[in-house]
Parts: sequence; C-alpha cells; structure tokens
Amino acid sequence: MTYAGVWTIAEARDGALRQVSFELLTRGRKLADKRNTTLSSVVLASGISDETVRELIKRGADRVYVVDDPALAHFTAETFSNVLVKLIDTYAPEIIIAAATTSGRTLMPHVSMRTHAGLTADCTDLDIEEGTGNLLQTRPAIGGNILATIKTPEFRPQMSTVRPRSTKPAPVDASRTGEIVRLPFDPALRDGRVRRIGFKANEGEEVDIQSADVVVSGGKGLKKAENFALIRELAEKLGGSIGASRDAVDRAWIGYPHQVGLSGKTVTPKLYVAAGISGAIQHLAGMKTAETIVAINSDPDAQIFRVADYGIVGDLFEVLPLLNERLSREVGSK
Repeated sequence: MTYAGVWTIAEARDGALRQVSFELLTRGRKLADKRNTTLSSVVLASGISDETVRELIKRGADRVYVVDDPALAHFTAETFSNVLVKLIDTYAPEIIIAAATTSGRTLMPHVSMRTHAGLTADCTDLDIEEGTGNLLQTRPAIGGNILATIKTPEFRPQMSTVRPRSTKPAPVDASRTGEIVRLPFDPALRDGRVRRIGFKANEGEEVDIQSADVVVSGGKGLKKAENFALIRELAEKLGGSIGASRDAVDRAWIGYPHQVGLSGKTVTPKLYVAAGISGAIQHLAGMKTAETIVAINSDPDAQIFRVADYGIVGDLFEVLPLLNERLSREVGSK
C-alpha cells in the first residue's frame, strides 16, 4: 500500500472544535510542507456544521474528513477507534498526529495496535528526517531528564500524540480554500460492549494553569514554602494563576497541579513571570511559548534569561515586594 499525506485528529465537543485542534494544524502544516503533501484533519463528532469545520481549512488544512453521527457525540475509545481504523484503511495517510489529551492518549494506542503502526506519545517537537521522510518525534524520557528523538521507519502510518499548549494555534487565513468530505457512519462500527451511562465533572479542582492568561511561577530560589506567599500575592494582583518549577513541587512547597515543564504542564499565557527559577531545559520546554516572559533571578547567567523578554537580575525577596507594592498603588489610584 502507498501511504501519503499528513492527518491531524481534531477534537470536538458539543458541536464546537477544541483549541487543541488548531494547535495540531500548526504542527501538521509544517510536516506536510516538508513532505510536499496534503494536510487533512479528521473530525469525529455529532451535530457539527460545515461552518465550524471550515475553520480547520482557514487555519491550514487542505481537506477535512467528517464523520457526524449521534453515536459519536461522546468519546468512547472502541467506537472512535473503529471509525478511525476504517478511514486509515481507506485513505492510507503517512503521518497522523493527535493531541496528548485524555481522549488522544486513549484513542491512539488503540488505533496503533490495530494498524500495527508505531506511536510516540507526549511529543514536544516533530520534524521530518532529510532523505528518508521519516517522522522525527521528540519527547521527554527518563523522568523528563533528557529529550529522546524517536522514529518508526518500518511501519506506516507514523503516529504521535502532541502535548497541548506546546505550540500556538495556527492563525486564521480567510482566503484559504479546501475540501470538506462528509462520510456516512457505518452502524456496524459502533461497539455495543461499551456505553456511556453518565458524566460527573470533578469538583473543587485547582485553577487550570493551562488556560490562564497570566502565570506567576516560583522555584527553589524561594527557599521555603512560606515564601510562595510572594508568588500568590503577585499572581492575585495580576489576575493570574500560580505555577512552579519541579524543584519547588519536589520539595512539597506547592502541589503538582501547579508544576510547569516536561513532567508537569505546558502553558502558553500572555504573560509568564518566573521568580527564582534557573531555567532547566525541562522547565523551559513547558513555558517558552508564552507571549511575554519576565524572569527574576540573582544569577545573571541563569538559563531562564535566554528565553526571557525582560530580565531582572536581583534578589527576588527585594524585587517581588517592590512589584507587589507598585501594583497595589496602581490599583489603588484607579
């Protein structure tokens, strides 16, 4: 079989596309251009309009395959896998990338096993190998201490899941045109062994730092848990969320949901403030795509300054109180 083309697996909920679908198009467009091939998106959903789907084309897709049926209203790995495997058997894509979300992490291993294809999970970077056309899939390994680049030269399609928020969404280009291919849902593909009986949202969870416009993070330079009060105060004044380095979490100064980095969460806020964080590669990989990065560190050679837009070389125990005081005055004067 001849395999060709790059696919992204879009995610939809309640008739709307999730933001990660557009992030995948940024990755997919780069790969498709390097392979001089087409970029297609796959949408498995219920009640999704052509107008909604067309945004995928405006953001980089050449073609969108849509399977729309009430059986696909809620994610179930078995049924979604059945549909996706049939599409793969029919159209033979060379590369498939999905998001490393709860559904993506569940669906893609199931599909990989059934198609006898390789799969690399939780990638932070993707590229094409010169000469071979193999997909180069980079992901953290050994507890996030190194980055490993993996390829699967013997089998097709090549499949990867990509960390949400690890790249920016593809921009809208209203002039782009493409093809929407609506395909019928085969009732035989519905797996009757599994059914959704209900859904209960988690309650009392901490703020999701991945959706925050402002993240203020602290590291081991804070010296002890009590000093995170400075971070909390600044985050509150800026209307943001609290992040942390792995060192701070490992020392139990703050909980794991706040951890930014390869072994934590990837964030892309409008503003990222890093205080007392040296800038290990694991941490940088989790926040370097922020729009504006402000770093506060007493070491002028700290790695964090290499990605910072603004750097303050100084004692955070002097800088943070000054920032908090100034912000208090600014708010009070309004």
